[in-house]
Amino acid sequence: MVRRRSLKAVAVLLTVTMYFSTLPCFDSYAETTKEKLEKAQQQHEETKKNLNETKENIDDLNNVKHSLQGELAQLNDQLEEVSNNLADLEGRIEDKEAEITQTQSDLEIARQLEADQYAAMKKRIQFMYEKQDFMFAEMIFSAKNFADLLNKNDYIESLSAYDKKMKDELEATRISIEDTEARLKDEKADLDKLHEDVVAEQEKVTGYVNATASSIKNYSGQIKDAEAVAAAYEAKAAEEEADIAALKKKLEEEIRMSKLAAQSKWRDISEVSFEEGDRYLLANLIYCEAGNQPYEGQVAVGAVVINRVLSSVYPDTVVGVIYQNKQFSPVGSGRLALALAENRATDACYSAADAAMNGQTNVGTCVYFRTPIEGLSGIQIGGHIFY
Repeated sequence: MVRRRSLKAVAVLLTVTMYFSTLPCFDSYAETTKEKLEKAQQQHEETKKNLNETKENIDDLNNVKHSLQGELAQLNDQLEEVSNNLADLEGRIEDKEAEITQTQSDLEIARQLEADQYAAMKKRIQFMYEKQDFMFAEMIFSAKNFADLLNKNDYIESLSAYDKKMKDELEATRISIEDTEARLKDEKADLDKLHEDVVAEQEKVTGYVNATASSIKNYSGQIKDAEAVAAAYEAKAAEEEADIAALKKKLEEEIRMSKLAAQSKWRDISEVSFEEGDRYLLANLIYCEAGNQPYEGQVAVGAVVINRVLSSVYPDTVVGVIYQNKQFSPVGSGRLALALAENRATDACYSAADAAMNGQTNVGTCVYFRTPIEGLSGIQIGGHIFY
């Protein structure tokens, strides 16, 4: 029996539903708890897969990083060895430069001695050449005897021989020092060339060290980023596990409530006083939940709502049942509000609502419906199982 009341209640209801009028609405039935659970489990598996792949990536990055750190340690050892060689080489070059400086000083002295000896010998030869008549006469007249004359002549010859010997020795000394200078310069040139090679090697190794250190820094950054991603996946996985647990709990609660409703006190349809607007509300809920289902499935959805109205476990009005917290997802998603605002219910949906409100049921006392799942028994109509 339909009792008419003021249109004020309907106006208030439509005003509330207009709040959701900007939300999208789809001509398909809403997600059931089981569907949400399956979707959550699939998403959780994807998250765990991504997490494992990220951890494997972190392991790979760490392996490369550790390898690079080993290479860097070897390069640092090599660089230290090259630097030590360079320092030793620079010390040898410094010593060689000191030797060359000393040799050049010795050479300057030797050349001066040779020049002085040559000058002295030259003067003596010049003197003897210019005064040879006088010296010869003096030697003869001043000689006490022939033996003394021979001695004086031997002295002159010895003096000439000494001059020549000294000249030869000083010349040999100079030549030896010049050879030493040339050898030292050649050795220094070799050391300078070796120094250039070692400096080039040091620069090369330093470049490798810097490049390897840069790569390690880059990999460290990648590892840090990957660890952040892994942490996010772990947090997401924890949230998903909590959601899955909540959905499982909700599913268990639905089954418990279904059993409880079957055992509870029931009213007869004749005892229900429907409000004006209940037909409109129920038809649009049927549209949202089973708009893509056959007519039998639409009647079944309407029967579930009316069964709850008849059961003492649920609210005793159509509005109370439909808007009970977290019972019909189109309510929470705003799809029902949009359907109400635009009256999207089809003639078939209205016919199904009328049938249900007249007490017709093709699902007995079922108070829940969803897509079929393993282990859940019930009445299957179209794409739903009712229990």
